Amino acid sequence: MYQQITLIGNLGRDPEMRYTPSGVAVTNFSVATSRSWTGQDGQRQEKTVWFRVAAWRGLAETCNQYLTKGQKVLVVGEVEEPSTWTDQEGNTRASLEVTARTVRFLNTRAENEALAGGWAQAGGQGAPTGGGSNGDALPGGEEDIPF
Repeated sequence: MYQQITLIGNLGRDPEMRYTPSGVAVTNFSVATSRSWTGQDGQRQEKTVWFRVAAWRGLAETCNQYLTKGQKVLVVGEVEEPSTWTDQEGNTRASLEVTARTVRFLNTRAENEALAGGWAQAGGQGAPTGGGSNGDALPGGEEDIPF
């Protein structure tokens, strides 16, 4: 059996990268997915669901280098066991963690520059589109980037 989840949303905070004791890079970030609809009463309603995402190895380094709070991303990965806790008001909360296999950066270059003050041009290259199925960054230069 196999399960996979695809998320399209916005980063809720800047990524945080660390290394395991064996030297493997892992980057964590949160993604908010939202949907809106008109209820039976005619009022516009919106629901946002948050996911915690972990990227590993080369994909972790790429995400840490190029992602910032507010960016649009597509994440394909596997859902890990949900974690539950009790908040300060005594309410039970749950969180889903996704282990990313692929991350695609969906912002345009102009949107990235507006979010991060021009970092998309760092090193003369645009930001890569994220990792392939093996979790490593895609090769290629600016001409391979679709935005």
